[in-house]
Amino acid sequence: MNQADGERIAGVLAKLGYQAADHEDLADVIVTVACSVRQSAIDRIYGKAQRWQKLKKQKQLTTVLSGCLLPVDRQKMSKIFDFIFDISQLSRLPDFLQNQKFSLADRDYWTMPLKRSNDFQAYVPVSTGCNNYCTYCVVPYTRGREKSRTSAEIINECQNLINQGYQEITLLGQNVNSYGQDLPNDLTFPELLQAVAGLARKVWIRFITSHPKNMSDRLIQVIASQENICHNIHLPVQSGDNEILKRMNRQYTREHYLELIAKIRRAVPQAAISTDIIVGFPGETKKLFQQTAKLMKQAKFDMAYIAQYSPRAGTAANRLEDDVSKNDKKKREQKLTNILKKTALKNNKKYLEQTAAVLVEKQKDGFLIGKTKTGKDVKIAGGQNLIGQIITVKIKRVQSFSLEGFIVE
Repeated sequence: MNQADGERIAGVLAKLGYQAADHEDLADVIVTVACSVRQSAIDRIYGKAQRWQKLKKQKQLTTVLSGCLLPVDRQKMSKIFDFIFDISQLSRLPDFLQNQKFSLADRDYWTMPLKRSNDFQAYVPVSTGCNNYCTYCVVPYTRGREKSRTSAEIINECQNLINQGYQEITLLGQNVNSYGQDLPNDLTFPELLQAVAGLARKVWIRFITSHPKNMSDRLIQVIASQENICHNIHLPVQSGDNEILKRMNRQYTREHYLELIAKIRRAVPQAAISTDIIVGFPGETKKLFQQTAKLMKQAKFDMAYIAQYSPRAGTAANRLEDDVSKNDKKKREQKLTNILKKTALKNNKKYLEQTAAVLVEKQKDGFLIGKTKTGKDVKIAGGQNLIGQIITVKIKRVQSFSLEGFIVE
């Protein structure tokens, strides 16, 4: 969601006549979008803001903060930022900057002007907020309850993007499975996904994130039946132990999760599945951690974003004793990483000598970097003119987290 927030803020600034600076030292205004999921992210912002305070002594500079912020962080940051606002109050930004070139008085978050990061990939929020209240997570407190956009508004935005030539659209939500539950007589998420996929069969459609507790059989069927829905499914497990899952308030069991993985693989055999995992959650003994390691081996993930637990003020888990040492958290993270490298490499070996469609995203160190429909990073030799295009690549080399190949004419 931070990507979508940033594009809206950039859109507002562009309407007000601002241009992107090549470096923060050259900026007149710096707007930061916070993510409060991890304390380390907030700490980084605080460190950057202190540097900007020194920069203010040398030049005129306005610093602004938005995104996900807990009250305790807002109070701390208010001393070093000139202006802090909830992303839902983006319409206030022109007033604070004393810039009246463009009025946002009649705009809500969904209809704010946009400045997308490129002209071939687009992020389209379908909802904001969360109702799940996982004990380690701040999102329900910083973004509020789930609020869905109407399907008509989403479909219209996607159609406009297709008309502009976009190659890939990603539907965003904290939990897309809950989409529409607050909109009587509107579409469910599987129905919305199918409708968006049907707008243009050549445009790739992705979505994030899906909560394991209510990922439906119907959603899996839609993914399997629509060729342009990317077979890259992010399904955060967080822990492989039922006791820890209960402490986290995840509202499912390891057995349910593994059955979901089995259903996905039966319906979409080529699917690449990624996940999120927290190690060292309060109460996670060595024995309980082994359940997570075991689940990782069973699930055979293509990618996992593994984080060491850190207490967050304002969350229910903050009341629990942080009883796993930093050293043990580090060891557990490394053990899971080692498992992941093996399963990811084994999965990637299936691509050897195969051809794959790749959307070229950027050029780096003289090579093109793109993604397959299954979300695999691919390194290719080629010209910058191919950025934004879907090309066919033959895979000649694989590593745990990337592929390499050459363009097939």
